[in-house]
Amino acid sequence: MIGQILASLLPVFLIAGCGTLYGRYRRPDIRSLNTLNMELFVPLLVFAVLADREAPLTDYASLALAGLVVVLGSGLLLWPLVRLLGLETKTFLPPMMFNNAGNMGVPLIVLAFGEQALPAAVVLFIVEMLLHFSVGLYMLDPRTPLWRLLRMPIVLASLAGLGVNLAGVSLPGWLLEAMNMLGGVCIPLLLFALGVRMLDIDFDDWRSGVLGAVLCPLSGLLLAWPLIAWLDLSGVAAASLWVFAALPPAVLNYLVAEQYRQQPHRVASLVLIGNLGSLVVMPLVLWQVFEHVRPMAG
Repeated sequence: MIGQILASLLPVFLIAGCGTLYGRYRRPDIRSLNTLNMELFVPLLVFAVLADREAPLTDYASLALAGLVVVLGSGLLLWPLVRLLGLETKTFLPPMMFNNAGNMGVPLIVLAFGEQALPAAVVLFIVEMLLHFSVGLYMLDPRTPLWRLLRMPIVLASLAGLGVNLAGVSLPGWLLEAMNMLGGVCIPLLLFALGVRMLDIDFDDWRSGVLGAVLCPLSGLLLAWPLIAWLDLSGVAAASLWVFAALPPAVLNYLVAEQYRQQPHRVASLVLIGNLGSLVVMPLVLWQVFEHVRPMAG
């Protein structure tokens, strides 16, 4: 059990740690690196996974619905508490809702449950990303036009992949293999970029950060528990949802808060301390999953 947990988590934190160490001395242009990743490597991976007919997307409809409920439900669940504590909802709620499904979720799910879990990880990542760039931006500025979604390469890749899969089109093996190889670059690169980003944020508002590090995974897990039973999720789907629900806030929350001038330093503390808190949360969640779920059977 401990060996499985370490085998899943150590590569994630080691690669992120390499990013932090390298970034401390070299300060790479992480913005350009992230742009390349989000405009090329991630869309290629998304398209290849969704277009692959060996992974029928109808099998993941319930998981996508569960992911949607976890993201939106976390905000609804925590909204009264945030108001009660006198916290700024636009600052505190988005990091609690929009988790690190890209930088941490996809690599961790694949490492923990094998390559067969990649479609589930990608589906959950797409759900989180689409909600972040629609509901999330609307929360910060209601005047944000939702048509901007259609300009995002990951959205276009998702629509194209869904169209190919649902139309029953079989793409050549060599084409899928090339896309998978290029798309595979994004997984370690996401972790490396996460490590570099950790250098840009601080502990200024550590009290809110600690509160967020507890509430973010707690709210997600409280929602995932009944959803798994209600939607009859099992195997890889159930295991992936448990991990997804417990993920810390996405680094993207900090970048968006900076863009919209929504207390970016406070959001930075929520993101940093939340991701550090995953060092405690994730081993516990994986222990429960390996103990009570059979992820390799789904």
